[in-house]
Amino acid sequence: MKDIDAIAVLQDPVRRRLYEYVVAQGREVGRNEAAEAAGVARTLAAHHLDKLTQVGLLESGSRRLTGRSGPGAGRPAKVYTRARVERSVSLPARDYRTAAELLAEAAEQAGLDAVLCAAARRRGEGLRGSAAPCGGLEEAMEALAVRGYEPHVEAAGGEGGVSVVRMRNCPFHAVAERFPPLVCGMNLALLEGLIGADGPVRARMDARPGECCVVLEDSKNNEH
Repeated sequence: MKDIDAIAVLQDPVRRRLYEYVVAQGREVGRNEAAEAAGVARTLAAHHLDKLTQVGLLESGSRRLTGRSGPGAGRPAKVYTRARVERSVSLPARDYRTAAELLAEAAEQAGLDAVLCAAARRRGEGLRGSAAPCGGLEEAMEALAVRGYEPHVEAAGGEGGVSVVRMRNCPFHAVAERFPPLVCGMNLALLEGLIGADGPVRARMDARPGECCVVLEDSKNNEH
């Protein structure tokens, strides 16, 4: 199926609500939960979720949602997560990914990591414009959400329950997979410029599979 056909199924408002809910959870979602979140009947939710799976926007599996096993644990339920494959449409056709990969390869071979990071920091500062550094994690999350990072708060363990903002999506994922040190360093510098290095929010590396390599936290929690 062509990407444009897959994306077109999101034109249905119920289907789009279900898709956005599943994506926002960052975990497996069952039919009952998705139906309740979208405000529709379970049978209708199941129909749309299976359609989203059929076109490749979601992936499905099955597991017991009760957390129990053995006799009396119930039958496995169908669950859904966002598909790992990327979908995009460009009219007329463009191939920015190849250009990005070639430029990344050249920068890596030439040892231009520091130059790239400096340019990325300037770009982040340019995106922030005349605005002051982000005043807190909530403001930083708003800035990240606009740029497609899909930020969410994760309560870290330890004394004080420090809040850490992780991001479910990396806008540079395809290129970062091929050139991780170069692109992840660029991404960190970009976000430092965007949120403001002198503000109360600090960006740092903390790679985790399936998520952006950068996390944000309140810099005041790191003072000694």
